[in-house]
Amino acid sequence: MNKKTPKQYEARAKVVKALAHPSRLLMLDLLQQQEMNVRELTIEVEADQSTVSKHLAILKEVGLVEVRKEGAMSYYRVACGCLSGFFSCIEAVLQSDLKDRQESMQ
Repeated sequence: MNKKTPKQYEARAKVVKALAHPSRLLMLDLLQQQEMNVRELTIEVEADQSTVSKHLAILKEVGLVEVRKEGAMSYYRVACGCLSGFFSCIEAVLQSDLKDRQESMQ
């Protein structure tokens, strides 16, 4: 087993922290489906442009999204294809937790 350094754990924590906001999770879910610009994301996320831009900057800083410039427009997309597997894992945990709670209430 490869021993991880404290810096590697700090880097992991930074990525997990970037994921720890419902709007950013929604944005990543949307961006997995297609490239979008800030205006399109503001409509879908129901937030103002500055808020969406701040969220995108956080996601970009940790490498979860990348940007493609086309003229004056910037288009964002998910940078890592493994996110869908990560989200599936989260859903499995939530379903398991729900099942456990339902069983404990019986």
